[in-house]
Formats: sequence, structure tokens, C-alpha cells
Amino acid sequence: MRRVAKLSAACIATAALALTATACGSTSSENDSSSSSSSGGGKGGIKIGLAYDVGGRGDRSFNDSAARGADKAAKEFGGSIKELTAKSSDTEADREQRLTDLADAGYNPIVAVGFSYATSVDKVAPKYPKVNFGLIDSVAKSPNVDSITFTEEQGSYLAGVAAALKTKKDHVGFIGGVDTPLIKKFEAGYAQGVKDTNPKVKVDVQYLTHGSDFSGFADPAKGKEAASGMLDNGADVIYAAAGSSGNGSIEAVSGVKGAWAIGVDSDQYNIPGLAKFKNSILTSMVKNVDVGVYDFIKSVHEGKPLTGNQLYSLAKGGVGLSTSGGFIDDIQPQLDAAKKKIVDGTITVKTS
Repeated sequence: MRRVAKLSAACIATAALALTATACGSTSSENDSSSSSSSGGGKGGIKIGLAYDVGGRGDRSFNDSAARGADKAAKEFGGSIKELTAKSSDTEADREQRLTDLADAGYNPIVAVGFSYATSVDKVAPKYPKVNFGLIDSVAKSPNVDSITFTEEQGSYLAGVAAALKTKKDHVGFIGGVDTPLIKKFEAGYAQGVKDTNPKVKVDVQYLTHGSDFSGFADPAKGKEAASGMLDNGADVIYAAAGSSGNGSIEAVSGVKGAWAIGVDSDQYNIPGLAKFKNSILTSMVKNVDVGVYDFIKSVHEGKPLTGNQLYSLAKGGVGLSTSGGFIDDIQPQLDAAKKKIVDGTITVKTS
């Protein structure tokens, strides 16, 4: 999932993986988070452009996963990274300008982190046919774009199985950052996993924002409020697919004895900024955006850029559940059985 603000094709600051990004300024004069992620950007070094979604590096979730993939590639190939971050108030023109700024500055490849860039990538990529673009969570039309997508519903199904097996109140919750088709995939898979495991379990659903208001991906206070309401209503396991807003949900759950949070995108048990809450994080639905980003950058470095749609499924290890903390060890056989049924086609997971 995503996002906050930073911009301008000029500023360069060291990007720190665990820092929380905050909104600051406008598209034309924001302090970009731009980093030299490795020490060897000499001849043959690769110049990586990252256009983050709202929340940016430091969201402890979706954007951080993309950052890990770019960091690994930059370190391995002797490259550097320039980072620009979206605001929740962005217009389509803002997103187009961000990508254009990176292309004009000579960055290649350029990774657009999040489905909100789909239209802008389709407009900008054809203007720079020699630049390789990567687009996460949506499928682009231009031939110089690698579309990196995931079966979020499959990983979320397993999260639902875990929730249904761990709830003591037969009552669980789902918090979506923004009511979009992408986040609906998380909800659909989770609810199906819960119901297939135990039809008696009630599933509460709440979205933080709707439509073009992407602030729901970057509002921990709102996430905490939503989770607190679900806990008060009797839920004892809450899965949040809400970018950095999910951090607030995890915090709320940590204050209630016997309640569990399910993280998303990154293995949130192992995120330093969430360390004090980790004993309440049952598992995380890991979406390996870092793998997709790394694979794309590597292909460009090797002169054989990936194009078309690369689908990272459960069968391919693109999504799955983290086991950090050992909290799902006792239900691993049931989770393995559910995974097998998805992979072999016995279970078809809904996307809406």
C-alpha cells in the first residue's frame, strides 16, 4: 500500500529507511528525499529514479518495501537513487511532472510506486522511449514499461485463515486505507479466508477515505481511531491494508490484551519503528514489492529490460505470510493446507 510529500527535481537528502515521511510543501518546491544509496556510482553505475506514493520512504510498509529493492540494486550495481514523494493532494499533472523531472534529469530506470501513477506513466513513458519505467500495482500500455503486479487477494486469504483461527471472540476486522479496487482485493481475500475457515466469524470493514482522497494511506491517527472503534465493538484481530495509517491500527491493538494486529506489505514485526508493538503483530501479509523492483532494475542493468506484466503470485512467492515472532507456528499446518489449495486451483480467491 503507500505515501506523503516531498518533491522538486533538485533537492538531495540521505534517505533513511526507518524515518517517517511527512508532508512538506508543494510539487514545485518540496524537499525531495534523494539519496546516494551506494558508494560506487562510477562508470557503469545505474541512476535509479523512485517516484513514491503518499507516505514515501519511511512508511514502514508499501513504499519501504520498494525502497529495499532499489537499495539492494543500487548497492549491488554501484548506482545512486533519486527519490520524489507524492502528496495526498496531488493532481494528475503533479504525478506527470514528477516522472518527467526524473527522466529529464537522466534517471533510468524510473520506478513509479503505486497504482495512482498508472495514467501518468502511460502519458510520460511514450515521450521517453529510451527510458525504462516500472509501474507497481497497475498495468501500463507503453512498450517501455514493466508492470509489476501482485495477487494481494491470495496473501490476504491466508491472513483471513490466520485471523479466523486466532480470534477468541469470533469477531475480526479489516481496515482499508482508501476505497479503491486494489484495496478491495485485500478485503475480498481476507473476508473469504475468514469465512472459508469459520463461517461464524463476523468481519467488520472500514475504509479511512474514499475516491481521490489518498490521505487514508498516510494518517496513523485515523488508523488508530478506526481500530479502536473495532476493538470496542468486540473485534480481537484486525488486518489493516492502509500504508502508514496501518501503524496507528497496530498501536491501538497493542493496547488491548489478547488482541492481534495483522501487518501488511512488509514484515512489520521486524520494522524498528514498530518494535514496541511487535508482540501484538500476529503476522504480516508480505507483498514482495522489493523483489519486483529489484528484478526490474537488474534487468535494466543487464541490458535486457523487463516489459509487459510481471505477476508475482502466491505460487511464485510474490505474497505470503511472515512467521516472525512464532505466533502462527501452531496453525502453520492449516495455513500450508490453504496455500496448497490456492496454488493447485482448488480454491479460487475473489478479488472483489
